[in-house]
Amino acid sequence: MTSAEKIGAFFDLDGTLLPAPSLEWRFIGWLLARDEISGANLARWLGQCARNIFRDRTAALEGNKLYLAGLPTSLVKEWARSLEMSPPVFCTDGIARLVWHDAQGHRVILVSGTLAPLALEIVRHLPCPADICATELDAIDGIWTGWLAGEHMSGWAKARAAIAQAAHHHLDLSRSFDYGNDASDIPLLELAGQRLAVNPTTDLLRAARQRGWPISRWTSLQAAGLHPATVMLTPNGIQ
Repeated sequence: MTSAEKIGAFFDLDGTLLPAPSLEWRFIGWLLARDEISGANLARWLGQCARNIFRDRTAALEGNKLYLAGLPTSLVKEWARSLEMSPPVFCTDGIARLVWHDAQGHRVILVSGTLAPLALEIVRHLPCPADICATELDAIDGIWTGWLAGEHMSGWAKARAAIAQAAHHHLDLSRSFDYGNDASDIPLLELAGQRLAVNPTTDLLRAARQRGWPISRWTSLQAAGLHPATVMLTPNGIQ
């Protein structure tokens, strides 16, 4: 195994590679436009939020998928077909970093709180292959239950996923790269030898400054027809 094969590049998705709104909110908007989400589901979702919001904000909002209860998993494939007509917009610098890491033989891994089925579809629009660690949904016979299959991929869950990926693929985390935009990415960012706070939220910006981490602002680019040859094959340093 070469030294390059032992380096990983861990990317957050929402707010890092993809500008707002988040991938899940885009999917929710698509479901609402098609009247796929029933009033009963919304009521259950809001009720769960209300019960948990003061006790555990993450569980109330990020871990609550009751709006999906009873919906077929096949809806993701229909949503994915809509992306062919209106491809997602990615951050130009993020795409350049992906391409550079791929050219170096680094293993690119998306570690995201978004729904895993959505991440699996969005990765098809990237110019290079990437592994995915995202939030898995519970389903029975092709129907979502509204609950998670495991933990929400946020905070320490991201760090645990990266450690597992590093062990599985024999990656040297001390020589690897991490990219994130939110305070929930801090445990992931602390793992790597090189990290970059991208388009940081206020909390991450404060933490990055305290730790002396580099900070960067990434801009957007329409991904239709994007090819590795169209972006710079250099990370331009981590600054």
